[in-house]
Amino acid sequence: MRETPEELIALQTLLDTSLAGSTSHLRSIINSDRTLTAEQVTEVLTGMCTLALSTVTAKGEPRVSGEDGHFLHGRWYFGTARTAAKARHLAARPGASAAHMRGEDLGVFTHGVAEVLNPPNAEPDPEWPELLAYFKDFYGGDAFEWDEEVVFYRLRPHWMAVYAPDIAKLTAR
Repeated sequence: MRETPEELIALQTLLDTSLAGSTSHLRSIINSDRTLTAEQVTEVLTGMCTLALSTVTAKGEPRVSGEDGHFLHGRWYFGTARTAAKARHLAARPGASAAHMRGEDLGVFTHGVAEVLNPPNAEPDPEWPELLAYFKDFYGGDAFEWDEEVVFYRLRPHWMAVYAPDIAKLTAR
């Protein structure tokens, strides 16, 4: 767990306000008995988590693709080739949605804005050195030309909901 106490409070607030502002239909599926606390979320979402990442084309058409997601500091982080279609989509329209699902045991649904961590020919995000060290440790330092080939993003969430019907199953060690 890499979250500070302040980040856990912010994540819990996001989870609570997202669910409270959701439709009655969603609240009939995701309720206090079938969700996780912020602390539980950070315990469950460790390492690489496969995301279904949704972006939008210039014509307003949705596109979804698979992505390596890393949940750190209460947010999703992911990277892609600078030449990928999703990189072009996010450069023009940074709104994105991500879903991480583990069968019927876990669903984490997030809507937010993708922020570039290592922009070309510009100052990197203040978090980039710490995240670059994490990614190099995870993937191997020689896996990519880190600043030339790959662009990394932070999905700053404005809505997040977590479905977990059997919390004990997910948090059992």
